[in-house]
Amino acid sequence: MALILTFLGKGGSGRSTCAIATAKKLANQGQRVLLVTEDAGPGFGLLLGNELSNTPTAIDANLWAMQLQFTQLLEQNWDQLKQFEAQYLRDPFFKDMYGQELSVLPGMDQALTLNALREFDASGDYDVIVHDGPGDQASLRMWGMPAGIDWYFRRFKQVFQSSQFSKAIMPFVQPVAGAILSGGLSGDMFDHPEIKQSTNVITQGIAAVKEPMRVRAYLVTNDDTIAIATARYLWGAAQQIEMTVAGVLFNRGTNPPAEFEPLPIYNLPTAEGWTSLVEAMPADYMATPSAPAPVDVDVSTGTVRLFLPSFDKKQIQLTQYGPEVTIEAGDQRRNLTLPAPLKGRSVTGAKFQSGYLILSFN
Repeated sequence: MALILTFLGKGGSGRSTCAIATAKKLANQGQRVLLVTEDAGPGFGLLLGNELSNTPTAIDANLWAMQLQFTQLLEQNWDQLKQFEAQYLRDPFFKDMYGQELSVLPGMDQALTLNALREFDASGDYDVIVHDGPGDQASLRMWGMPAGIDWYFRRFKQVFQSSQFSKAIMPFVQPVAGAILSGGLSGDMFDHPEIKQSTNVITQGIAAVKEPMRVRAYLVTNDDTIAIATARYLWGAAQQIEMTVAGVLFNRGTNPPAEFEPLPIYNLPTAEGWTSLVEAMPADYMATPSAPAPVDVDVSTGTVRLFLPSFDKKQIQLTQYGPEVTIEAGDQRRNLTLPAPLKGRSVTGAKFQSGYLILSFN
């Protein structure tokens, strides 16, 4: 498994430059590094000084780089879907549709990116994957996608299985499904191997985003007021998906901002050239970061502390439906699954203190 590093910040703050410098530094340290950019244009390759393609290309010792090209990714994934369909359906109906005919719909690029990163991670070919993406709210939605899909699946499964509709139609569904599916259908339809395989991938994705030695973000900003405010906002929004933000890369500034405490701030040089910039990047990428945990649960006192920097109480909306608590902040909606001792208990109090939303349960 690889460590995946990504960068958040306002456009023009230097995210791509920081991604390249990070990749170079880790490669110099002997790590096998894959540098992946979502920028399909020529700019990233010119900045890197190498022509890139849609497959990993060796550009230096221990360093490979590539551009994600979404039309080709769509074709590849469409072929995989058709193979999957042919495996389970007696009469596949996608067989006469070809990936070359399909267009990339809005939002599809995020799913394709996430799946590509998952496959590169699973290959075992790399120690670190450095991801150069939009670095904005869309990026955070991409990283939060596994948790969102998991919530929809669990809730719809629960609602469907407990409904009278499910109980009424299942005796009819099973023989029909048996005629369609090559392996037939018996028992719980959600318990079949293909469904289990998909949910396992989702579960692994959720765990990876929450684990700082699997996925980690760094904020990139300069001394521009808007850039600082944007980075702070993205810091808080990242906590909503429980992604660890490990530090701030302060680019071409002279007075490091105090708004990011307690994160470490790395001052990047104003000099041109890669050498000084690479040297200024964090030296401890491969060490466990000391950043505040996004969630801290104390079962003994019945409290949950959520780290939400850059937000105040007026910007947070809290609701509870059944066993889960929903927190809305930073245009991100998070469904907080409670540990077993707190499940079924209601929120009796909420306060905002020193960047933490503190929930009390009866």
